[in-house]
Amino acid sequence: MSKKDINVCRRYALAGATLSVAISIGFLMQQSEPGYAGQTLPQPIVADVPDAVVSAKYAGNTETALSNVEDLSALPSFPQELTPQADLPAQPVVLLVSTDTPVGALPQEEAAPLLNCEATLTAEPVAGAMVDLTLSAPCMSGERVTIHHGGLKFTELLGDDGGLTLTVPALAEQAMFVVAFTNGDGAVARTEVSSLPFYDRVAVQWSGDTGLQIHAREFGAAYGTEGHVWQDAPRDVTAVAGGYGGFLTQLGNSDLAEPTLAEVYTFPTGTAQSVGQIALSLEAEVDLGNCDRDVAATSFELKGEGELQVRDLVLSMPTCDATGEFLVLKNLFEDLTIASN
Repeated sequence: MSKKDINVCRRYALAGATLSVAISIGFLMQQSEPGYAGQTLPQPIVADVPDAVVSAKYAGNTETALSNVEDLSALPSFPQELTPQADLPAQPVVLLVSTDTPVGALPQEEAAPLLNCEATLTAEPVAGAMVDLTLSAPCMSGERVTIHHGGLKFTELLGDDGGLTLTVPALAEQAMFVVAFTNGDGAVARTEVSSLPFYDRVAVQWSGDTGLQIHAREFGAAYGTEGHVWQDAPRDVTAVAGGYGGFLTQLGNSDLAEPTLAEVYTFPTGTAQSVGQIALSLEAEVDLGNCDRDVAATSFELKGEGELQVRDLVLSMPTCDATGEFLVLKNLFEDLTIASN
């Protein structure tokens, strides 16, 4: 028999042996499937992998990874009896770790939506027919807000936490307050101010730098004396205790660009301890911010249980040559007459 014939015979013999082993393995696999009574699943073989193999850089195939290992004899191998053919060389177990930079950029995660962003407003009546307002708008921190009440309005600035607390004179017993943000969002609060009929109030609101001021001279007081109430001597709500005098409330944040501001004078007419008149006037110091132009404003008057009177007005300010002088409107508000209670 020639050498070529010998090689052909060996090839057919190897093929037959391989087929025989495959059939045997298939039979064993069927017998080993879970569900056969009395049989247990084979336990996994855990092999220690040298650090050199773990650190091998993956470059597309196992051969490249193994090329970085100097001593292949250190690699673990399966026991001979577990291999399909005992005469085959032991195969190493290699853990491939890729350190290549991923191709392309991962999509950027969208920011989680802010929760509990709804603005809330509460109104609580307090002494002097005043109302404590508490505004919470966590998603509007540092934002400009406009407060509306009975036609009166003024602008404020929310704190860093989106909160704002202030005290506002009520202009109605069934008082409703509305806050509005520049984006159109807002909130509403209502409360009952049952003590309002015991007080008289006058107010004025304007926008920008107008220099407008309410002056109240109680019971014949001269300018600059104890009974002269204005922005430099406003008093506070404690002045009405016992019915001895009134106070001035200034509303709005003058540090804002083109702010809307207001002043409200309150006198406890229903509990007053003195009789006489309170002279009311609207005045403005002429300066470079308001001279030689028209100034728009709105006035409010509320007396006891009467209706709120609202008037829009336009003031023609003197020329700038009159800087430092005062424009006095004595007839805008009706003087308060305080009778004996």
